[in-house]
Amino acid sequence: MRRLIAAALLLLPLAACGAQAAPGAAAASLVWAIETQPITLNPQQWAQNKVRLLVFNQFDALLSRAADGSFHPWLAKAWQVSADGRTYTLDLREDVTFHDGTRFDAAAVKANLDQFQVPGYNAAVAAIQLHAFDRAEVTGPYRLRITLKEPDALFLDFLASPYAGQVSPKSLKNAKDLKFGGPDLVGTGPFILDRYVQGQEIHYRRNPAYAWPPAGAAHQGPAHLAEITYRFLGEAAVRVGALTSGQVQVIEGVPATEVALIRKDPRLTLKTSLNSGTAYSYYFNTDHPPFDDRRVREAFRAAVDVDAVLKAVYQGTATRAWSIVGQKSPFYDASLEGSFGGDAAKANALLDAAGWTGRDAEGYRTKDGRRLTVREVASAPFVRDRRDVLSQAVQAQVKQRAGIDFQVRILDQGAAQKALDDGAYELFGNSRGDSDAGAALNLILPAGAAINRTHFKDPRVDRWLAAASATSDQAERKDLYVKAQRAAVRENAVVFPLYVPADQIAAHGSVQGLGFDPASGTPASAYDVRTGT
Repeated sequence: MRRLIAAALLLLPLAACGAQAAPGAAAASLVWAIETQPITLNPQQWAQNKVRLLVFNQFDALLSRAADGSFHPWLAKAWQVSADGRTYTLDLREDVTFHDGTRFDAAAVKANLDQFQVPGYNAAVAAIQLHAFDRAEVTGPYRLRITLKEPDALFLDFLASPYAGQVSPKSLKNAKDLKFGGPDLVGTGPFILDRYVQGQEIHYRRNPAYAWPPAGAAHQGPAHLAEITYRFLGEAAVRVGALTSGQVQVIEGVPATEVALIRKDPRLTLKTSLNSGTAYSYYFNTDHPPFDDRRVREAFRAAVDVDAVLKAVYQGTATRAWSIVGQKSPFYDASLEGSFGGDAAKANALLDAAGWTGRDAEGYRTKDGRRLTVREVASAPFVRDRRDVLSQAVQAQVKQRAGIDFQVRILDQGAAQKALDDGAYELFGNSRGDSDAGAALNLILPAGAAINRTHFKDPRVDRWLAAASATSDQAERKDLYVKAQRAAVRENAVVFPLYVPADQIAAHGSVQGLGFDPASGTPASAYDVRTGT
């Protein structure tokens, strides 16, 4: 039996009632300050959750995803999945044009999929999101047949992700810097990138031909804004100051220390949303001492009073995490709540049992003349949400409560990657914004996975994750992912979940239409944003 997902027909009433862009509002411009400078503007190289809003300004995906996990049309107006789950047939919109004038069609989608098969283009996506991809065949000008080697429950999620952002085949071939992207890598999105100044800003102008927003958009036709400038303001106080002084109209990444100030200001509004995907967690490198010993891993977690740390750093605005998977995901395992952390006596007993019984002149534990040292390596472009301050708070606790020397290093991307490649770390902090947490688990937990930086190996987990990818039964997938979470968090203690990332948007009251992507919880693109009343 074939399943026909004629979602476009089902959603016609929603699209039909959407308002057209208001001509009066369309002349407006906006300046928006963002926390993180992008390391790439190529959607197929996307890695930073914080820059997702930029990707969907310029590029459109094949499908969209709603908050309830259901998939809906975008550049693909309908799709069919074969009974064996191995063949996907996409029927594409026929009215879409890339910013460079190239027609969007089945050949363009095939070119984008084939690009991931180019060695070195994006090995992680090729190995995880597209691990089952076999071939794409053009069966008509606007019809594409995709064949998988095996069923993959994550494939539709890929088609709705930034990785499926459609790039003009012409610019895929001719872009000066394909890895980074930029103005000469073009999409079909509501805005056209026309200026990028490293370290300063990125500027978009409206695509006047845009008429294909995703299902659920608040209006139809071109974007309301004529132009939008995103300024890179990494310092939280500088962003807030720019907002309150009127230099910018919108900011994201509102620090906890400034939330009360913004809420008290009648000129301003504040919105917040938990992110999907994985919680921000510390991952222990089990490949060498001291975290090759489970007792030391458990001791590090027990030494930290997470609630106190989060209260101090985020002043009550952070949501504590208990698993790799964040609470927003339907796959979250609530049974892990209360299972670790905040027990200094237990931490010290575990370290004594593991042989770290000595103390040096500075009070740190030692074993065989060696200090109990833990190094964290962080890449500066991925440091968000005051994670540097969070590390300092954890650093103080593990020293005072258990005698652990926690050393925090924030490096440029190249130096951080080299340290990770060389294994010159004991702890790695990470969160992922995948709309389907299963994609993140497949990147983090299996032996040899792209970001398995714990070097954790458990054949059971590999089997559970493979089985979860092979079924579309959501209850079965949850059961399998729960087993994987318990193995990593409770049984093996290779993960130390800390908080669930959230995004915040503060803006002047005259700015309307701001919101969050329903699937990821990150700020949505500027398509529906407008100024004025």
